Amino acid sequence: MPKIITPDQAQDLASKIKQWGIDLGFQQIGIADIDLTKAERDLQRWLKRGYHGEMDYMSRHGEKRYRPEQLVPETMRVISARMDYLPEKKGAAVEVLENPVQAYLSRYALGRDYHKLLRKRLQKLAFKIEDVIGPFGYRVFTDSAPVMEKALAEKAGLGWIGKHTNLINQQAGSWFFLGEIYSELPLPTDTAVTNHCGDCTACIDICPTKAIVAPYQLDARRCISYLTIELHGAIPEQFRKPMGNRIYGCDDCQLVCPWNRFAQLTAEPDFIARHGLSTPQLIELFLWDEATFLKKTEGSAIRRIGYQRWLRNIAVALGNAPKSPEVVSGLLHRLESCSTLVREHTIWALKQHEETVRK
Repeated sequence: MPKIITPDQAQDLASKIKQWGIDLGFQQIGIADIDLTKAERDLQRWLKRGYHGEMDYMSRHGEKRYRPEQLVPETMRVISARMDYLPEKKGAAVEVLENPVQAYLSRYALGRDYHKLLRKRLQKLAFKIEDVIGPFGYRVFTDSAPVMEKALAEKAGLGWIGKHTNLINQQAGSWFFLGEIYSELPLPTDTAVTNHCGDCTACIDICPTKAIVAPYQLDARRCISYLTIELHGAIPEQFRKPMGNRIYGCDDCQLVCPWNRFAQLTAEPDFIARHGLSTPQLIELFLWDEATFLKKTEGSAIRRIGYQRWLRNIAVALGNAPKSPEVVSGLLHRLESCSTLVREHTIWALKQHEETVRK
């Protein structure tokens, strides 16, 4: 049976939850109802167009993705939280992106994996609620189940979904993670904010692979984040040159967004870059053996792609790098012992440097 609290208790509790969230390191907490009718329509249209590519999980779970009460029975409200993750100033990221011998990794992945950190903080928040009202029905999520986190965060007033399909906050930009607590508590909801993208098309114009096919419409099959992280097989040749030196994800649409002039650097030590991955050399990463890859990516979101896709992505970036004896030697060395997937991309890279590879 759902927890029963009075309207006055609910209002007081909602205020406390927001303050507790700040105390736990979140930058903002909002509360949403569970009506995702519009998000459901948008998702179905996106799936019908095939924009999800190999991400079959986006079409699984039936209605649970957009019907929160089916995923967690008795859910009435979603407590949505955001936490800043930007580890360095924009200029530092741009410098790496513009240096073709260095590897660019999406800034969210430079530190420790955010999933566990946010889940633990959200669990602490749930415990604080329990300390006040006693046991209640809830479940904590951080990109870990069929949850429409951006749509819920938008309803909770944490920002609006921009033309690049990321959430934007008027005071903080878009460099933040999201997490949720599905709750049976009848808490007062927050008001969604107004969309402030206006006539701006900076994110659409900058996208290297033209993945933002229209305002608020992303064809993931063209997106570098999808190509370097989600795609398991060969990267289509038409996208290899535009990938440049991006080996894990892409931040171009965020780097160019004017609202990110308000973004704050993270206060969370675990999100600071580790193992020199903020400014790594491509050839150095390409020569890592698997044991080194596993050691250097321990506790990192990067490990999810595995060693073979890691090498695949770097091979493409080396094909886009300036020709040098070091680059050619590194590519040829990798050919001596590599998987079919990596070999195909390495041969492509060598051809970009007009190197003939013996069959």
